[in-house]
Amino acid sequence: MSLMENVNSVTKLAENNEVQLMVFKTGMEKDAPFYAINVFKTREAIESKKHYLTQIPGAHPLLEGTISLRGSLVPIIDLPRWLGAGLTKEQKNASKFLICDFNGIMIGLRISYAHRIIKKNWQDLHSPDSYAVSDTSKVVNDTRLESGEICLVLDYEKLLSEVIPEAMVDTDNTYDIEDMDIPEKLRKGKVLIAEDSKTAQKHLRKIFEHANLSCIIFPNGKELLEYIDEMEDPSIIPAVITDLEMPEVSGFTVVKQLRSSDRTKRLPIIINSSMTGTSNKRDAERLGASAFIDKTKSDRIIPLIIEVMNEAK
Repeated sequence: MSLMENVNSVTKLAENNEVQLMVFKTGMEKDAPFYAINVFKTREAIESKKHYLTQIPGAHPLLEGTISLRGSLVPIIDLPRWLGAGLTKEQKNASKFLICDFNGIMIGLRISYAHRIIKKNWQDLHSPDSYAVSDTSKVVNDTRLESGEICLVLDYEKLLSEVIPEAMVDTDNTYDIEDMDIPEKLRKGKVLIAEDSKTAQKHLRKIFEHANLSCIIFPNGKELLEYIDEMEDPSIIPAVITDLEMPEVSGFTVVKQLRSSDRTKRLPIIINSSMTGTSNKRDAERLGASAFIDKTKSDRIIPLIIEVMNEAK
């Protein structure tokens, strides 16, 4: 796919509340479960046996080491083991490394094989709450393949926070707000947040608690939009923060719908996502987002809210 074809593909998906998923397996067994990841977070799948793993002393047990890929060092995470199904030596030799881009950081996931790429509407992805998965679940969404088999979308933010925490936001490095001129609307109001990852939810709650500010977090864009629609006066909302990848309604659709209504078109809207590619930022801006911040920089979210609120005056 050419660069322009890739850009046009992202734009079309954003407009239609759709997502493309790379479906893969982490086990060699025929009945091994299917997993998925947003295809725009992936770069390539390579044969593991062709790349030498350099182990890192003192690293997390699931961090197998690093490989050299076209001059760059890429850490490799043992995804099957994280899911409780380690591979044998022979199976590892036949496995692949799925090279991914998380928040601009290249990371490899060991998988058995890449199955195929599928396109889904976000309405076809469902929260694991539908089958009572606990807060510690490693699954964030599920959908069904054409065969009827369930395909699980993993909480990759949880994976990274456990194995490579430096790839995630440092919630202990939040900005000191004592010297900030916090708008009264923010100090007394509640910021609305749409975020499906419980790990990211936890990080955002900690940031707002540190700032002594209030927020309400929704597990998807649909519930956020329904909440706003029921409000008598949405103009009291200080700001809206939304992830891009969510079941039911994506962050792109949240921005599009809020900007299309006279009641909400002037609300400050910030995209907070690990999908930091240029095309995603461009589409967010085109649809009317006030700002875009990647999740590794979420510690700067409060100053950014103040900035966009001041600009919206």
